[in-house]
Amino acid sequence: MPGAMHDDIEQVLFTPEQIQTRVKELGRQIMQDYDGREPHLVTIVKGSIPFLADLMRAMEIPLSLDLLGVASYGAGTTSSGEVRLTKDLDDSIEGRHVLVVEDIIDTGLTLAYVLRNLRQRAPASVRVVTFLDKPAGRATTIPVDYIGFTIPDAFVIGYGLDWNQRYRNLPYVGILKRDVYGG
Repeated sequence: MPGAMHDDIEQVLFTPEQIQTRVKELGRQIMQDYDGREPHLVTIVKGSIPFLADLMRAMEIPLSLDLLGVASYGAGTTSSGEVRLTKDLDDSIEGRHVLVVEDIIDTGLTLAYVLRNLRQRAPASVRVVTFLDKPAGRATTIPVDYIGFTIPDAFVIGYGLDWNQRYRNLPYVGILKRDVYGG
């Protein structure tokens, strides 16, 4: 693994091949579950973009897409607990079958905020797919319909996940060395 970014990785959790295999499995499951219904994917930017792109390509059914921006981390490695909307949806979700696409569920506070916000807009249904689930950090109970991988209580980066806007472009998911972020 040449390059400074790779040197900051303590351990690779999921290789590009493992990620692609799992995302295709999730896509097939979602297609089966949404048989006859068109999912409206609402993704939370920025970290979920690689997962969203691969998941959409794995779903050979009609679908639509919108973006929602929320923030709860800032420059740290743990959720601040304070969630704020940074970009609202462009289209109405009233009467639509919403599938929230998340990169990682940690405390669950961000997703709880998002789900409350979306349910107030009268969708026909709301389901959640997350690339990574970190149950050790959970501060609230969150219903999750589809989980890519369950991970240990570690700070992970790559495949869209970042620290200080870095490492998003790594093709794998890895644990960031503590000495990099001072944890």
